[in-house]
Amino acid sequence: MQVEKFYYDNKIVRAFAYATLIFGVVGMLAGLYAAIQIYYPESSFNLAATTFGRIRPLHTNAIIFAFVGNCIFTGVYYSLQRLCKARMFSDTLSWIHFWGWQAIIAAAAITLLMGFTTGKEYAELEWPIDIAITLIWVVFGVNMMGTIIKRRERHLYVAIWFYIATWVTVALLHIVNSFEMPVSAFKSYSWYAGVQDALVQWWYGHNAVAFFLTTPILGLMYYFLPKAANRPIYSYRLSIIHFWSLIFIYIWAGPHHLLYTSLPDWAQSLGVVFSVMLIFPSWGGMLNGLFTLRGAWDKVREDAVLKFMVVAITCYGMATFEGPLMSLKSVNAISHFSDWTIAHVHIGGLGWNGFLAFAMIYFLVPRMWGTTLYSKKLASNHFWLGTIGIILYAVPLYWAGFTQSLMWKDFTAEGQLKFQFLETVTNIIPMYITRSIGGALYLVGALIMAYNIYKTVRQGTFIPNEAAEAAPLAKPEKKKKEYWHHIIERKPLTMLVLSLIVVAIGGILEIIPTFLVKSNIPTIASVKPYTPLELEGRDLYIKEGCYTCHSQMIRPFRDEVARYGEYSKAGEFVYDHPFQWGSKRTGPDLAREGGKQTNAWHYNHMYDPRSMSPGSIMPAYPWLLDRKIDTSMIPKKIRAMQKLGVPYPEGYDKEAVADLMKQADVIAEDLRKNKIETNSDAEIIALIAYLQRLGTDIKATPATEPIADNK
Repeated sequence: MQVEKFYYDNKIVRAFAYATLIFGVVGMLAGLYAAIQIYYPESSFNLAATTFGRIRPLHTNAIIFAFVGNCIFTGVYYSLQRLCKARMFSDTLSWIHFWGWQAIIAAAAITLLMGFTTGKEYAELEWPIDIAITLIWVVFGVNMMGTIIKRRERHLYVAIWFYIATWVTVALLHIVNSFEMPVSAFKSYSWYAGVQDALVQWWYGHNAVAFFLTTPILGLMYYFLPKAANRPIYSYRLSIIHFWSLIFIYIWAGPHHLLYTSLPDWAQSLGVVFSVMLIFPSWGGMLNGLFTLRGAWDKVREDAVLKFMVVAITCYGMATFEGPLMSLKSVNAISHFSDWTIAHVHIGGLGWNGFLAFAMIYFLVPRMWGTTLYSKKLASNHFWLGTIGIILYAVPLYWAGFTQSLMWKDFTAEGQLKFQFLETVTNIIPMYITRSIGGALYLVGALIMAYNIYKTVRQGTFIPNEAAEAAPLAKPEKKKKEYWHHIIERKPLTMLVLSLIVVAIGGILEIIPTFLVKSNIPTIASVKPYTPLELEGRDLYIKEGCYTCHSQMIRPFRDEVARYGEYSKAGEFVYDHPFQWGSKRTGPDLAREGGKQTNAWHYNHMYDPRSMSPGSIMPAYPWLLDRKIDTSMIPKKIRAMQKLGVPYPEGYDKEAVADLMKQADVIAEDLRKNKIETNSDAEIIALIAYLQRLGTDIKATPATEPIADNK
């Protein structure tokens, strides 16, 4: 058979690799800055764009979509060509993908710092950017599937299975979760509300971790680990079991983020069951990776690439054991809303994603430049700095998480809460400081790597079009009996469709019943829509990222009811687009905040938190006192809410501004009685109105602790 000559496109791989390095450092810098702000709020310099509430979403998006996203594309474009023995389907599509993705990252950074956010974790970007993500994701998918279809290798290697499942599942997750009602170019409301929005969001949020931070990285592991070790993957059959069981089970696990909330019990139980089951395929993949290195441990000690790989796979195993553990209700009662969750996430982020990205770049850069790594010693130093950094980052946060939970739940012999909320914050500041030191070490390691790669590039000569040759794909010989999975591996479109079916089952069976069965969300007659002023205040609350530190979900625990008031009910949130249950309590829960403090207290607290709560780590928001409410947007917001089913009277959009000013005048007059002069149209007035509304539709049992006093 005649051999065909062709060329691998290394230029697109180089572009994505450079972007990975750059955004890795940028994302880590943002993370370090956020970590410092936790214990030193003055580091925000009282600027709107640099508060924790805006930096934290910037950090998560930079790491997930800029650093890990570019890492995925680097590895896919490098490995897919070699696994298919074919150049990418279209060089033009490759570059549209590259520049489109970088433009999305730039738009995300600008809009998040300006406060344009949907307020949904890992899905904060507003609707125009969501559309751009969809289009660029389609470009990537067409280019990937086109390459697979024109391949010169009949069977699809396991890495490609994970690439295909990643593409189709991320598309499904992104589209379903991003249904929004646009109000303007930079403002929208989630199509879903309350309980339904929470379920859809964490179906997306958990599986964004699963299918963006896990499955494609597993695909990279299956390619780069055997290549670096020069050994075949340990078990083909284990790969099959790992792949299909992982993508089927993972999609069900989202509700474990919502245990003890107002989500129906049946959905919570499904999340727990499938989360526990998830440990088996996850550890199957981990063992498949580690067993590949059997007999090669001498090489591991010498090769920085393999050292990074081993720690990455070990961290994957740790995180995928801890995740199911934390989904058990008894454990979740301790871990949820605490820093334990943050430690867990960063074992995966720093160890699994970060270290595998470093290993991949150390592997492919010398090969694309036809040289050797500039300094093995620097790579080894990077490894140890990174490893120590992970330990110093995670261990203090585990300690902080356990401390928080124990202090939150502690009662005196007389049956009173032993600690005020602020005491639970100030007590763990040393852990926060240590965490930032660990993050700084990890960042220094990444900078050392960037220098090492720079010097490697300078000493080599880049190979833009790498020559290769292979025989064209021949017609398969007819076999009487063939292993069933070999048939699927020959048919990429079949694998794509099967992957979609497998992941869609869990989503359909979990989400649809909450929309169709009304008993899942019992209505409460006293719950009314927000007034225009309160709606504006809620939008400001989301804009400033208050949801990153405060929850609005009182769980049915003795300590939470004693501290905050009556536990939360599903019917309370039917007009919340989006929901605001939160996932971390750096500050106290606000579900019953209304009426706890005076308007003057809230005003002074936003201007200078420490003047009202000495020792508070909350940043100041002085700009809210000066900025004016954009009343021109109020009618549009009311009309958008009406389209979403919020029962404002017909034609209310024409009266909404007048109603807003009436309520604002009342609050402004009350502030004047306390010798605070402010305009009725100041943004602080709207935020006060929202905070004073929270929980007042439900007659709450008085809490034993003044909540807002301890922010």
